[in-house]
Amino acid sequence: MKKKPVETIMGLVVLVVALLFLAFAYRVSDLHVVKGYTLSAEFMKVGGLSIGSDVRINGIKVGTVTAQKLNDDYTVNVIFSIAGDIKLPKDSTVAIVGDGLMGDKFVKIEPGNAGEFLQDGDMFAKTKDFKTLEDMVGEIIFMVTDGGEKND
Repeated sequence: MKKKPVETIMGLVVLVVALLFLAFAYRVSDLHVVKGYTLSAEFMKVGGLSIGSDVRINGIKVGTVTAQKLNDDYTVNVIFSIAGDIKLPKDSTVAIVGDGLMGDKFVKIEPGNAGEFLQDGDMFAKTKDFKTLEDMVGEIIFMVTDGGEKND
């Protein structure tokens, strides 16, 4: 069985095109980890947030979740990397939210207006835990039933 040079060259061309396609798909999908400084926040519930999830401000990706640790008091310490050109005031609020009803979870930052900024390694003071659909329905039922109290 004799190998033809044309088959070998075509095989190499197919491999190069496949690698270029993978590089393009990775770049377009915005899966890369944002490099910058590290911040953290403690939550009671993270609701399926995973390592690699986005950190967003007003819908724009500014960071990436890099780690999650369970503390001794059973809270979750979420660590994320924020782009170096983004300066966040110390009174900013961080929350875990979902991207729609069935979408992925991500960290949402609501910038405050303090004069001091968070530095590398700092922890957010204000956090909002993830609310499941069941939590929200329960709150609505509680509001509709007036907290279970009757007005006489």
